[in-house]
Amino acid sequence: MQLGNTFDAHRVLHAGRAAGVQPAVKERLLRAYFTEGRALTDADTLVELAAEAGLDAAETRAALADGSYAADVRGDEREAQELGITGVPFFVLHRRYAVSGAQPADLMLQALEQTWAETIAGGADAEAAQPERGAV
Repeated sequence: MQLGNTFDAHRVLHAGRAAGVQPAVKERLLRAYFTEGRALTDADTLVELAAEAGLDAAETRAALADGSYAADVRGDEREAQELGITGVPFFVLHRRYAVSGAQPADLMLQALEQTWAETIAGGADAEAAQPERGAV
């Protein structure tokens, strides 16, 4: 794995969200990092991966150069700090429950089922369950 600051990778995720392809961008970045050992700190690599996931390469390069989406990422950082998040992975479910760290599948399923039962299935506004940001 290539360690380093992933701020720009998070900016690319926000660009993916704006373009409607964030899930594909996220998946491509995660596969590149965890499976392929790619450096997510290199602008050329980020542009290549973003293009593979459906973003326009020239627009992605321009966004990285001009600071686009930096405020969005800083907002994500502030929100994480307010929620007490100090590491990854960290899952916030419907802004009500939190699961910190890598947990067994059965614990994650239990947390998801409990959240579903108490919020969505329990009559809470389903739209409120949608994430506001593209946190990783």
